[in-house]
Amino acid sequence: MKIAISGKSGCGNTTVSRLVSDMLGIRFINFTFRSIAEERGMSLAEVLAQAAKDDSWDREVDRRQVALAREEGGCVLGSRLAIWMLEEADLKVYLKAAPLTRARRIVLREGNTLESVAAFTAERDRQDRERYLKIYGIDNDNYGFADLIIDTDVFDPKGIADLIVAKVNKN
Repeated sequence: MKIAISGKSGCGNTTVSRLVSDMLGIRFINFTFRSIAEERGMSLAEVLAQAAKDDSWDREVDRRQVALAREEGGCVLGSRLAIWMLEEADLKVYLKAAPLTRARRIVLREGNTLESVAAFTAERDRQDRERYLKIYGIDNDNYGFADLIIDTDVFDPKGIADLIVAKVNKN
């Protein structure tokens, strides 16, 4: 079973993907710009600035995460483009939340002011969408094809993971 979970920053991708992975006893994969930043001793903002100018950053992240997901055995791949990039996923889940909810979650996770995080997140969403369209022809605002779309404003992470696991068990 390969499960792809996508959503924008602050929707709960990482938390939910990790929970689903634990509940199903399969690998958790979450290789992102944050992973690259940590590997290279850079800030996320520095990596995002580089990615805005050079497509190779996106291509590296996407290539590496999909390669990990395609290794033998089941997995949960949680990333912005997982549902688009892992075409063979058995279940594609999109997590969505209101911009203010997302900003509040990021503030709780990383600190800073709500206003600055909301502005940074809105700009990041804009840049991400622009890059995905340019590099892959993917409109990450067009997720209607997902097998399961969950509004994370309504459920807590455990409730979201329960919905996903129930869908897996139903299939």
